[in-house]
Amino acid sequence: MAIQRPIALVIVTGFLGAGKTTLLNRILKSPDLTNTAVIVNEFGDVSLDHLLVEQSEAGGIVELAGGCLCCTVRGDLVDLLLSLPENRPTLNRVIIETTGLADPVPLLQSVIAHPLLARIYRTDCVVTVIDGVNGSATLDQYEEARRQAAVADRIVVSKGELGSREERQALLQRLSILNGTAELLDATCPSVTDSLLRPVLDGQRMLVASQDGHAHHNHHHEEFQSVTLQHCAALPRSAVENFLDLLVSQQSEQILRIKGLVETLEQPEHPLLIQGVKQLLHAPEFLPRWPDDERGTRLVVIGRNLDKNYISRLFAAFTGQMAVDTPDRTALEQNPLSIPGFRR
Repeated sequence: MAIQRPIALVIVTGFLGAGKTTLLNRILKSPDLTNTAVIVNEFGDVSLDHLLVEQSEAGGIVELAGGCLCCTVRGDLVDLLLSLPENRPTLNRVIIETTGLADPVPLLQSVIAHPLLARIYRTDCVVTVIDGVNGSATLDQYEEARRQAAVADRIVVSKGELGSREERQALLQRLSILNGTAELLDATCPSVTDSLLRPVLDGQRMLVASQDGHAHHNHHHEEFQSVTLQHCAALPRSAVENFLDLLVSQQSEQILRIKGLVETLEQPEHPLLIQGVKQLLHAPEFLPRWPDDERGTRLVVIGRNLDKNYISRLFAAFTGQMAVDTPDRTALEQNPLSIPGFRR
C-alpha cells in the first residue's frame, strides 16, 4: 500500500540579525518550491520582515505579527496551519521563519500536540542560522540562541567570510559541541539551498551513529547535550514504544527533542520515523523507503542536563544488550527498569 506523505514543515530560526531573511530569499528562488507557503513571524507592533521577503512563484507570504510564535501567537499559528490546506489543496510544503527571540521547542510542541496538525504536517527540518562574526558572543550571552542551535537539524553559518579563519574555526567547534548531530553548512555555498530543502531524515547524512554500535555521548560541559543511540538489528515496535514512553516519563523535564529511524520486525522494509518534543511524542509513522543502505535503529535525544548514563542503560535494557561482568546485586539495583523505591 502506498504511504501518503504529509505536508512538509520547515522551520527557519536564528537569533536577531543572524541572516534568516537573507537565507529565506535564497530558498524562495529555488525552482523546487512549487506549492509552498511561507509564514513570517514578527515581534512588535510594526511589521517589516514580511516586506523584505521576496515574492516568488512558490506562493504567498503570510505574515503572523503581534508576538512570538513560541508564546503569544501560538494559537494563531495553529489556526493558520489548519486553514492553509483548505485554502490551497495542492500545498506540499510550509516554511516558517521565526522571530530572533523564538524558542523552536514550543513551536514544535504546538504541531505535535494537536491531533489534527500532527496528521497533516511532518517536521522535515529545523534550520538555525548563526552569525559567523558575532555568533560565539551571542551563544555566550543568550540562552535563546543556544536553544535554537541545540535543537537544529541543520546549522547555517552566515557572514563567515567577514571574520577571521580562527574565529570561524572556534565557532564551528563550539557548535559541534553544542549540537553534535546537526549538519553544519556555510551560507556562501551555492548548494546550501538544495541541502535545506532536502528532508533531514531522507538525506544521506543521517543521525550521527556511534562506532561501537551502542551509544555515543558528546563529552563536554555545555548545558545542552545530545545522546546518540544505535542498534544494528530490527526491534519489535512495542519495545521501541515502551522505551520511549519510559524515557519521556523519567526525563521529560530535561528532553528538548527526540528524533530517529527504527527498523522494526513488523515492517523491516519501511523505516519507522520517531519524532518528539519534550514530553510529547508524535505518532510514529512508516516512511516509504530507507534513505541509505544502513538499517537498524538510530535515535538521538537532545536536551538539557540529560542523565546520559540512564538513557544508555535504559536503551540497552530494551534492546537486549548485556551488562558484562556486573555483580548480581549491582545489576539489580542499577537496572533502569527496576522499581525506583528499591534502589539504594
